[in-house]
Amino acid sequence: MSLRLPSEIVVERFLPTARTMLAAELHDRGFTQKEVADRLGLTQAAVSKYLRGDVTVEERFAEDERMRATVEAIADGFVAGSMDGYEALAELLDLVRAFEDRGPICAVHEEEMPALEGLGCDLCVRGTDDAVLAEREALAAVRRASRRISNTPGMADHVPNVGTNVGTAVPDAADATDVAAVPGRLQAVNGRIMVPADPEFGASQRVAETIRAAMAVDPAVRGALNLGTSAELLDAARERGIDPLEFDADYENRGERLRALFRDRGGVPRVAYHEGAFGIEPVCYVFGETATEAADLAVELAERADGAV
Repeated sequence: MSLRLPSEIVVERFLPTARTMLAAELHDRGFTQKEVADRLGLTQAAVSKYLRGDVTVEERFAEDERMRATVEAIADGFVAGSMDGYEALAELLDLVRAFEDRGPICAVHEEEMPALEGLGCDLCVRGTDDAVLAEREALAAVRRASRRISNTPGMADHVPNVGTNVGTAVPDAADATDVAAVPGRLQAVNGRIMVPADPEFGASQRVAETIRAAMAVDPAVRGALNLGTSAELLDAARERGIDPLEFDADYENRGERLRALFRDRGGVPRVAYHEGAFGIEPVCYVFGETATEAADLAVELAERADGAV
């Protein structure tokens, strides 16, 4: 496992790129190599190396509009005498913080340390507080659930035409941006399930609305996924001892209606479904404490429905 600190990315990738760009900007504005060296705190030999292009530049930093604007602002400030070294350092530190906030430094860091991939990591900005850990757990649950669904033979037959999405909410989710799901949904293609992207927060309005309705009645139920409604799937749920809850397919005020139905039922059922309507495909929701738990149950029900259990 690769263990890389974000500060290493700053030193090894960001700093050489920033110095190369600043040296070029100052030189273009008429500064001698010695003057550039004095401004940047480098030797003249180092400045010569930067100007010759003997330093590897990280293009993701160099091409970023924020980087170009910051470098030009510092160069202009040095030329006009309106910016000193302290102020220039403050500009660069602000840029580093912006790049560490799910920006290009994060992208490079994920490549250098694959364990971070898809986590939407913002450790540099927020640290390891409870909120960050909850987000990480939600994203991980959706990834595990997506793999469980996509790797199970026969599950493609239960994916509706609109696709399947899988979601997990953080505790006290206030809106859809607090629910992790898969952008673009899982799609059935030639008998296989394709997962188009890593999970993100705010990627699904419908699944998020359904999960938040469940959480309003039982805060422990923070995961759900949708499958196509079928008699076989509903029968499998009943055989499993689950009493599926039917609800109206209409989208209007669906969250409020689901909350009312869940309260009337006395809790959140493990399965809720509708039979569709004009322009609305029949869909069945499977619930769990996380998306992973919901996926485990969905696979069990699908296998029962297909006669594999």
